[in-house]
Amino acid sequence: MSISLNTCILILKEHHLLKSSAVQDTVATKMDYVSYDSRDIQTNTLFFCKGAGFRPTYLSMAKDNGAICYVAEQPYPEGKGVHALIVRDVSKAMALLSAAFFRFPQDDLYVVAVTGTKGKTTSAYFLKGMLDQVNGGKTALISSVNDVVGPKPEDSFKSSLTTPESLDLFRDMRKAVDNGMTHLVMEVSSQAYKKNRVFGLTYDLGFFLNISPDHIGPNEHPNFADYLHCKLQLLVNSRKCIINAETDHFDEIYAAATTTTNPDSIYLFARDNFENPDLKVPIDFRFSSEELDMNETRFNLVCASDKARKLPINGDYRLKMLGDFNESNGTAAIIGAGLAGLNHDQCAAGIRDVTIPGRMQTERTKKHGMVVVDYAHNKASMMALMSFMRNEFNDPKIIVVVGAPGDKGVSRRPGFSESLTAYADKAFLTTDDPGFEDPKSIAEEIDSGIDHSKCDVTIELDRKKAIHDAIAMATPNDVVLICGKGADAFQKIRGVNTPYPSDIVVAQQVINELEGQEEHFRK
Repeated sequence: MSISLNTCILILKEHHLLKSSAVQDTVATKMDYVSYDSRDIQTNTLFFCKGAGFRPTYLSMAKDNGAICYVAEQPYPEGKGVHALIVRDVSKAMALLSAAFFRFPQDDLYVVAVTGTKGKTTSAYFLKGMLDQVNGGKTALISSVNDVVGPKPEDSFKSSLTTPESLDLFRDMRKAVDNGMTHLVMEVSSQAYKKNRVFGLTYDLGFFLNISPDHIGPNEHPNFADYLHCKLQLLVNSRKCIINAETDHFDEIYAAATTTTNPDSIYLFARDNFENPDLKVPIDFRFSSEELDMNETRFNLVCASDKARKLPINGDYRLKMLGDFNESNGTAAIIGAGLAGLNHDQCAAGIRDVTIPGRMQTERTKKHGMVVVDYAHNKASMMALMSFMRNEFNDPKIIVVVGAPGDKGVSRRPGFSESLTAYADKAFLTTDDPGFEDPKSIAEEIDSGIDHSKCDVTIELDRKKAIHDAIAMATPNDVVLICGKGADAFQKIRGVNTPYPSDIVVAQQVINELEGQEEHFRK
């Protein structure tokens, strides 16, 4: 693959991004590689000078290693001797030029995007499971857990960002197309729009699951309004939209969808008993819980409007994943599958056995109650998880292991305090990706907001010991919730991904030690 200097200039001019250029022989000059990392350079590379941490010495390194053109928001003396494209916004420029370099792979895929404060990963996996049922496993996935760009084991890998940098995103999409994939399901984070990682990308179908304050802090969103604005961009850039009618800020969300999408292509869903007298549009799909047990989740989906009844997805569904909140995630995914052409039987078969590493993985122990490992990492997901457990287990003692990450998501900390006060009997506050912050200070900040008359607190910064102590103190009727990291196999400490066995592995080891025999987490 290659892109000519002339093509780059035309694209940047078309989008009013080009401020100036210092170039020669624009037609003959072709770039055969693209990169924003000075350590990843090949001959004839187009290099993007981007990021808050960019230093001019990186451009010198890139030039020495084979870069022949750079894109930046200002000219650099270090770039003397190579072509220069000076732009108004380098992140937007990188998205547009990367798409062109990789020959617009999105045009060869049915692209589905999912956003929401909670439930993105679960809904994405549910939809992939159903699409794989009918396309022979040709559904690519970009998620906060794994990325899948082909059918072979080597085509699946651990993701580093919920939504990759635009250059990596379009490269992965090109790999997916070349590997024969026909569909792509991707999580889209608010940061993806904040940092223009998906700039210029239009989705065949967009999901908006819910919204509540999250990712607000010095290194993320300055306030909730900015967070919501970024989330809404997904709907603005979707040809068809699926929206949870129960979400907060529904009016703003629906209005954003209608700016570019005809209401006939916007589908709303809600639980059967949800009523909102201020809602001015009909709800298309209703779902209701069936008999609940701790082996599976059962619910019924009803097509409630004329346009909904055109999709043959009405009926009963079963999920291997527990949690009444997963009925909502499942409903969204089923509607998406219906819009992609699937019927009830195909959806039911595809969603039934879907599991996700680190999401609602449970183990019923003999002496230490139910142990649950889940990724719940904000107030909304913590409240939903603990509420479900308290209702399902007839008001058990709830023991929670949780921590808050450093350097971001500062707004989560008071949310943890509120949720633990509301539902937990015992909390072990521990370490969770502290970054450059002091994990003890983070734990103490959460602790300061907890009502200790309702929730007893222990600060144990050794996460493995916190998990051990939580399970060890549990009795047969208790529930132990290990929250926040799921299947993550590292701790982010002072800029280094420090190896960590994962909560699942640690919990398994503790259970085996305490119970004296092999136990296996329910997958």
